[in-house]
Amino acid sequence: MTTSVTESNRAEAPKILILGATGPTGRHIVSQALARGWDVTVLVRSPEKAADLKGAKLVVGDARDEKALRPAVKGRDAVISALGTPASPFREVTLLSTATRALVSSMKAEQVSRLITITGIGAGNSKGHGGFLFDKVIFPLLLRHVYADKNRQEAVIKDSGLDWTIVRPSILNNKPWGNTIRTPTDLSDFHGGSISRTDVATFVLDQIGNDAWLRGSPLITW
Repeated sequence: MTTSVTESNRAEAPKILILGATGPTGRHIVSQALARGWDVTVLVRSPEKAADLKGAKLVVGDARDEKALRPAVKGRDAVISALGTPASPFREVTLLSTATRALVSSMKAEQVSRLITITGIGAGNSKGHGGFLFDKVIFPLLLRHVYADKNRQEAVIKDSGLDWTIVRPSILNNKPWGNTIRTPTDLSDFHGGSISRTDVATFVLDQIGNDAWLRGSPLITW
């Protein structure tokens, strides 16, 4: 029987696994999930970087390694992937798609179906809607290899058969949370936009037990 967040267990604290928990957005996801009283496991390569994630269960391992992933996934209701990778002007990037393939395989093996993944504006049909500086300078010079891998990552997710949601934030900032989050579906006149990492974390966590964006790829922005 597949494990997912259903009506029968929504009243209980969700058991979630977070990948990319030591990143700038991942930390907000962890802290907000713990504040909600949720059961949080994080998979980290460096336990030293996760020393401040008090209250979360640490599993040490590489997100590309299915042997590390499977025990972390086991018994979870859902997985949130906030994995990121640095800008790479010259070298090909494979981390995101490789880790996602391993994650999908692990989730299927452990019968966990709900997956929420953060990619970003510039992936899929949101390409070309990041604003002049992002689209004409930052993307082609610094991020084209990263986004080629984000697109591969999204393709793996969409072909997985899992209950997935792909979240594409607009340009991230560190401003306070609590602003109105928009999810525009017609991007023809959308160019630019920004959103705080704290509001991204809130939106992502709100997808647990929520089918509004099931197998959808919302762009989120203020």
